Amino acid sequence: MKNVTGRARRDAGFTLLELLVVLAILGLLAAIIAPQVLRYLGSSRTQAAHTQIQNVVAALELYKLDAGQYPTPEQGLNALVAAPNPPQPGWNGPYLRSATAIRDPWGRTYLYKVPGEHGEVDVYTLGSDNAAGGTGEAQDVGSW
Repeated sequence: MKNVTGRARRDAGFTLLELLVVLAILGLLAAIIAPQVLRYLGSSRTQAAHTQIQNVVAALELYKLDAGQYPTPEQGLNALVAAPNPPQPGWNGPYLRSATAIRDPWGRTYLYKVPGEHGEVDVYTLGSDNAAGGTGEAQDVGSW
């Protein structure tokens, strides 16, 4: 068995200074990259909302073709996933596979107006802040 000299023992691990340098570099990388990732995540939720709203509006159009009218405000978007109560003559759904299809990326049910202010129907979300207006992830996203 070899004797371990003082120099070999000293070279066997990392010094505290080396560990601190590596941690500082990782901290700098995280500080630079994290805001970019968060910005991308916010824009992807907004883009997902745009796509989901288009799907909901397409389902509303199919509903109107079958039933002769859009769901009433009382029936709401739930009429796309389950038969409305009272029954709607001509309903031939479900028009969307699950109730999650009428929820925005922030977990709230899409807002629905019939007649709409911007068209026959308005389907929209108020964004992450759930308040009118806003920019970035907090912006309103609608079918208009």
